[in-house]
Amino acid sequence: MGGTEAARPNRLISSISSTYSKILLNPSYRYLLLLLGAPVNLVVFLFYLVQRKKDDYAAAENRIRSEMLAAGYLEALRTEIMEQQKRKHGFFKQKVNEGQLRQEVDKIVQARFQEVLKERTGKELKLNQQKRLTMADTFGSLIENPLFFIISLIPGLLMYILIFLYSNPYLKYILERLVMTVFVIFGVAVLVFTILHLSPFNPAANILGETATPEQIAAFNKMHGLDQGYLTQLWNNIKGIAYFDLGKSFSGNEEITSSIARKFPITLTLTVISLIIAIAIALPIGIISATRPNSFFDYTFMFVALLGLSIPNFWQGLIFILNFSIKLQWLPATFNPENWLSMIMPVIVLGTGLTASVARMTRSSTLEVINEDYMITARAKGLGKRTILMKHAVRNAIIPIITVIGLQFGGMLGGSAVTEKVFNISGIGSYIVDKQFIPDIPAIMGGVVYTAITISLVNVIIDILYAFFDPRIRSKMKQY
Repeated sequence: MGGTEAARPNRLISSISSTYSKILLNPSYRYLLLLLGAPVNLVVFLFYLVQRKKDDYAAAENRIRSEMLAAGYLEALRTEIMEQQKRKHGFFKQKVNEGQLRQEVDKIVQARFQEVLKERTGKELKLNQQKRLTMADTFGSLIENPLFFIISLIPGLLMYILIFLYSNPYLKYILERLVMTVFVIFGVAVLVFTILHLSPFNPAANILGETATPEQIAAFNKMHGLDQGYLTQLWNNIKGIAYFDLGKSFSGNEEITSSIARKFPITLTLTVISLIIAIAIALPIGIISATRPNSFFDYTFMFVALLGLSIPNFWQGLIFILNFSIKLQWLPATFNPENWLSMIMPVIVLGTGLTASVARMTRSSTLEVINEDYMITARAKGLGKRTILMKHAVRNAIIPIITVIGLQFGGMLGGSAVTEKVFNISGIGSYIVDKQFIPDIPAIMGGVVYTAITISLVNVIIDILYAFFDPRIRSKMKQY
């Protein structure tokens, strides 16, 4: 029992040392590691400089250099390079004075000498089963001392957190996706603001009207910071998004963050409900169509799916209102959060395209894997059709289906404005459209960027689902 407890710290130290060495070899993380653990790495580097003078590589390098110099290798190399350079300049009819020629030769000779020296030293170390001391080796020897480890914990806390995250492939995978998401969101914010900034629309003139005087327009611009430079306005808007404080709208004097907080959940709720219903309908249809290819059932459902992809949302919404609201009076024509019946038509309109896309992708992806060799092997083993279908076919066909669901969800969330306008839904899509023609820059920035954040987080979840469903991705994560 005591031996097991004693082995745990050793395993921890070994894991930290090994991960530290791996990170130093990874260009994407190396500088981050050195920066986060700067105080600790400085101490390690100083020890490394001292120990390097005594390591096997330094001794072997000095000895081989002396042997090469004693054998006249440097002079022979200089003579050879001098002849080569003279022939080269003579061939190209270039006139070079003696000083320039000597400088060229010295530069080439030193580079060639160091290259040969490094190659011979490496061969000798490999022959004697020795290796060159690295900074990672120095860190590994230092961290084996419990006192150094304890002292380095506080100044190197961020570095050790990075080492812990890097050592766990799943956490590392998620962290990388989140970091990429931050850059994507920042890029969206910069792009949206730049487009709005270059827009020919004048917020002051649009809101104050044609009768506004230049003094009134100037006062409006000063009040909302529109008289400041591009970079200042961009920074203020990005800072407002980060702190969830975008100030007040140009029109209506309403708090932008509060307005988005009221409207965004409506759009998100409708989108999520549409997504769930679409998946629940599309997956069984796609799987059944794949198991009965070229049947009446297959042709019927794929034809319906094609219609679903072809019908524009606004036209479908208007047809629904004309028939189910005005003619039959079954459902309310406009959306009311307190009446669940008013959600039926918007949900169907939003989910029609997704249902069609997922159904078609499920069919094609399942058909692709159904005739693979491992499926034939599973049948030969005597497994039941349902087991083969669910455990082998669908599981291997799910990756492209998940991709389509993720892309379509982003499209539904970002493109919900048309459906919201048709059914008079006070969601984030219609909010952005209303503010676009002013243009109300902070309001549009907030709506677009918060929507982009949601879509990016959904894509992170999609990436995690890839690893959950596909063992090949999990194995690559562990190797990386």
